[in-house]
Amino acid sequence: MPKARTLFFTSPKQVEIKETTLPSLKDDEVLVETICSAISAGTEMLVYRNQFPHLKEAHDSVSNDLNYPLAYGYACVGKVKELGKMVNGEWKDKLIFAFQPHTTHFISKIASLFPIPNSLSPETACFFPNMETAVNLIQDGTPILGERVLVLGQGVVGLLTASLLSEFPLKSLVVVDNFELRRNALQNTSLKSKVKGHLVSDLRPATFDLIYELTGSPTALNDAIELTTFSGRIVIGSWYGEKKSEINLGGSFHRSRIKLISSQVSTISPELSGRWDKARRYQVTWEALERIKPEQWITHRFSLDDAGKAYQLLDENPQETIQVIFNYS
Repeated sequence: MPKARTLFFTSPKQVEIKETTLPSLKDDEVLVETICSAISAGTEMLVYRNQFPHLKEAHDSVSNDLNYPLAYGYACVGKVKELGKMVNGEWKDKLIFAFQPHTTHFISKIASLFPIPNSLSPETACFFPNMETAVNLIQDGTPILGERVLVLGQGVVGLLTASLLSEFPLKSLVVVDNFELRRNALQNTSLKSKVKGHLVSDLRPATFDLIYELTGSPTALNDAIELTTFSGRIVIGSWYGEKKSEINLGGSFHRSRIKLISSQVSTISPELSGRWDKARRYQVTWEALERIKPEQWITHRFSLDDAGKAYQLLDENPQETIQVIFNYS
């Protein structure tokens, strides 16, 4: 069996590539050779900066042990190279997506792999987990005809969420980001006439019916509260990790009947779970990737050997980045 070279977060702001020999394939497993994987900057920077809770916590199939050294990541695209004896031969050389840490090779059961539609490139397929998150955010926010909607944060999840929202017949759609590159990312697409980019300071209080807080910064929740109109909704998609901030619930919030909605992609809203399951949401996600074509927002490509440079860039100069990926060829 080949050796796998895997990225590990070993201590705050330190990453290391470790080589291991993979075990022999079991009859129901396959060997996958990675083509590319995407850095999920919001989550992975919490790990990189030691701002994540150190505990045993299930996160899909990625890792149950959130402690250093930690192999992390969940946006991996590769090709099936070898098959176990019980695996259908149709899987040989198939392009797949997996919720897998950054690594050159990995062994998996077929049930954990997602065949990629022929119309999508491997780099577009790397956006699958963030697009599923955006689909979940839309479903949790339930945008309504004629509403005024604001998206705080135009990282990858914010861009994907705003792109899906642009398909709705809204009264207005506004996006906010402190970084000009991200704030203007949708202005350079066909959505220019539908989406307006602003700074928070440009906006009037109590204006929006629905706000998505996707900045990763807990202080932005105060901005969201101030900008939401009476009986509006704030969908909180950020994972703050161990970052804390004082939230002002003593001002306009007290009488405003604003709803704060926690949204996280690992589950489906109970209101939808009778009709929706993961398979249905996955299909919607693939179709959304076909329409949005988010590969246009890849700003940097690194080899796995240069992983340290990739995370340093995201840590020190995030204003220069949108999506950063690893290429393995």
